[in-house]
Parts: sequence; C-alpha cells; structure tokens
Amino acid sequence: MNEATTRPRRAAAARTEMAVPRLHALATAVPPHVLDQAAVSAAGRRLFAGTLATEERMAAVYANAAIAQRFSCVPLEWYLQPHGFAERNGLFLTHAVALAARAASQALEEAGLVPEDIDAIVGVSTSGIATPSLDALLLERLPFRRTVERLPIFGLGCAGGVLGLARAATLARARPGSRVLLFVVELCGLTFRHGDRTASNFVASALFGDGAAAAILSTEGAGSLLLGPSGEHTWPGSLDVMGWNVHDDGLGVLFSRDIPALIRSEFGAVADAFLARHGLSRGAIDAFLCHPGGAKVVEALEAVLDLPAGGMEDSRAVLRDHGNMSAVTVLFVLERALRLGRRGRFLLSALGPGFTAAFQVAERP
Repeated sequence: MNEATTRPRRAAAARTEMAVPRLHALATAVPPHVLDQAAVSAAGRRLFAGTLATEERMAAVYANAAIAQRFSCVPLEWYLQPHGFAERNGLFLTHAVALAARAASQALEEAGLVPEDIDAIVGVSTSGIATPSLDALLLERLPFRRTVERLPIFGLGCAGGVLGLARAATLARARPGSRVLLFVVELCGLTFRHGDRTASNFVASALFGDGAAAAILSTEGAGSLLLGPSGEHTWPGSLDVMGWNVHDDGLGVLFSRDIPALIRSEFGAVADAFLARHGLSRGAIDAFLCHPGGAKVVEALEAVLDLPAGGMEDSRAVLRDHGNMSAVTVLFVLERALRLGRRGRFLLSALGPGFTAAFQVAERP
C-alpha cells in the first residue's frame, strides 16, 4: 500500500480520534401510577404472609430499602393477581413504547431537533421481549427517517444505561457530525410474579420501579457534557449473580445476596484498573454517579470508593424517589446531577448480569 493510499486513511482516523461525543439533551419519563412504599409494604406482607420470615423481618426489608415511592405502568392492585407471560409482555410493549416516545420527544425538544434530524437510534431494555425491536416500534410512533440506523440492545440489565450511553458515544465518535438518539426503558414492575414466593421476588417487590430516559449525542455543537473513555469488566464464573430465569408466567428475578460483599471486595480494584488504563485515578473524579441497585449496594459503593456515608447524594435521591429502574436508573442520577449544576469529571458506573461492571467517564467543564 503506497503513501498516497494511506494518507487519507490516516487523516480520517485522526479526525475520528479528535471527535469528542457530547451530550446535547437528556430527558426522563415515568408512568402515571405512584406506588407509595408504605402501601406496597402492607400489600407485600399480606401476599407473602406465612411463606418467608416473620412479619417484622418482612416489614424491615421495605423500611430499609431507602425508597419512599416508585412509579408503575399498572396500579398496585394489578400486582395482587396472577398474570401470564403473554399478558405481561403485551403490557410491556404498549407502555415501553409510549414511555420511550415521551422521553425521546422531550430530548429532541430540549436539543432543538426533530425526529428527521436523527441519524442513528440505540435502544436498551431487558425487562420484556420485543421483536420487532422497540426502536422499530418507535419508528411507527415518531417520524424518524426510514433510513435511520438502529441498534437494539437486550440483556445488559442494570448495566444497560452506562453501556448504552457508551455504545451511543462510540457511534457518534465513529461518524463525526451524526446525531445519535439513545433511549433506555425498563418496566421492572411487570416482572413481579404473583405465585413466586422466593426471597428474590420478595426483595424485588421492595425495590423495582418503571421509567425511561433518552439522550441525544453528537460530536458537533456545544453539548453540556463531554463523553470520554468507557469500559467494562466481566468476572469469570459469575453468571448466577444477576439476571432472569424464564418461567411460564414471566421473567423471574435472579440476584445474589452477596452483591454488596462482591462490591466491597472486588469493585474498587476493577474501577481503579479502568481509570488507570486511561491515565486517571480516583482523585481525578469529582463525582461518582453510580446505579443505586439498593440501599446496601449504595452503602458498599460509598465504602469502597472512600466516600462518606450518605455521600453518594444523587444516587440516594433517585433511589428514594424512583426505586431501582434497572438500566434507566443511572441516567436519572446523571440527569439530577446536571439539573443541580454539578461540574467537573464524573464516573458513571453500574453493575449488571454477566456479572459485569460498566464505566463511562464524562466531564462538564
């Protein structure tokens, strides 16, 4: 290959390397039904009575979850009756598309764009099955170009918000000047199975909520947030730590009670290694914006990152007001940090099935 051939390729690679993805808009959306934690606790204790621990211990699970309320696409009464997989997934398709469309429309308005301006769509969800994928269904709701590129992502669980943002940033960086829409939607409440009396399903009833978020990224324009390096680490032999088990009546939640202990023993070294690969250290991070999987998870993250108890303020506030919305939650944490005017270098992180830690560095000058 001669110099005349390689020179244009080097120039194109240099332009791509210099292109920095920027966040131009970030919007969130929640469904209409508010689940007050006290009401959920009373219903849950009735439902699980005589099948698990004492009523006092069950009440403590709800009280110690550090959640005041959550949002749901169905009312509380829905959870007190049995439902099949087909009904659940039908509800998922209806409400997930509607919520994604709301969040996407708000993000487009915030960015001063219309659907026809979008060049690529990245859609993330793990709480329901959609074929055609949710992004294809979204095209029937909003007038995107019929040539728009689509990337549906399934199976990342709670890590999907961070990794979805990372994949969208990679697309924007690879095609400088293009506009990429990311949407993340999870309806975790619909996975509650009335007949499942396991401890995991009980704990999930105290944690899970529904929500959606959408972001617009591009290498052009004055975005509010610069997206830097991203990465992930998947531990060997950890497939049974988190995920779904498929049952006749729906998706059964799988998560290990050892997750907080795993965070305390493993997460710090993995986070440090990621930062070191990019010439950074914890001291270079002004704010840790972590997915709040639960109160014990947040406590473990604060401890391993050498933060004061209660120091992960944005994560705790989102957990309190929205519960665990799986992949969506970390984008609510980011939205809160931006809305409150926080500046500096952020590290977004989440833990999901695999068992995987996901990282994204972002900076708001």
